[in-house]
Amino acid sequence: MTPQSRTRIKICGLTREQDVDAAVAAGADAIGFVLYAKSPRAVTVERAVELAKRLPPFVTPVLLVVNASATEVIAACAMVAGATVQFHGDESPESCHAATLESTRPWLRAARIPLGDGASGFDLVQFANDYSNAQAILLDAHVDGFGGGGKAFNWSLLPPSVNAHLVLSGGLTPANVGDGIAQVRPRCKTLAVDVSSGVEAVDAQGKPQKGIKDPVKIQQFVAAVRAADNLRIHSPTD
Repeated sequence: MTPQSRTRIKICGLTREQDVDAAVAAGADAIGFVLYAKSPRAVTVERAVELAKRLPPFVTPVLLVVNASATEVIAACAMVAGATVQFHGDESPESCHAATLESTRPWLRAARIPLGDGASGFDLVQFANDYSNAQAILLDAHVDGFGGGGKAFNWSLLPPSVNAHLVLSGGLTPANVGDGIAQVRPRCKTLAVDVSSGVEAVDAQGKPQKGIKDPVKIQQFVAAVRAADNLRIHSPTD
């Protein structure tokens, strides 16, 4: 498998040591910590520091922020070694650039894609051009508040070609991530995937436990991504 063909995997919204360990054991490339107090998966910077210390070499901590000031972002990154920043609010290209010390720290910018047919009206090509200093553009569903709410937008309505690295997010599960990879990967430079609610545990009544991950679901998700990668590699048309 060439480096270009392997889909990178980020598990986001982790709040517990055992979930960080499970994600690393399953083969995740990045672990996301939500530094947005209004999120049910939020952790403090101090908690993110504790959890990030469990990461082995070459597994990247990602700090998700929403409309935080440059001072707050810079301070958080100083505390979490090797962190990438994920801007998930209304941040302008200029504010992202400043908060990452003139883009000397890697960062992602979330694009909030409308649900339903509205996805066709989102100019992702222009968005990627506006945020050209970003390491990648993360595609999430546009719902009330910030975050995808576990919903998937219509992947088929994305532009046929985007000159950027993309991270597919929003409503991904072990059952649908393979289809998402197949539809989105041909449209971009490289593709990564990002999951949160799709690998969370449920209580006895079947209600999702936000911020609590299920190690079996994490393993299933990673296996589904790898299966999609292998399918592409062995495709006679590839």
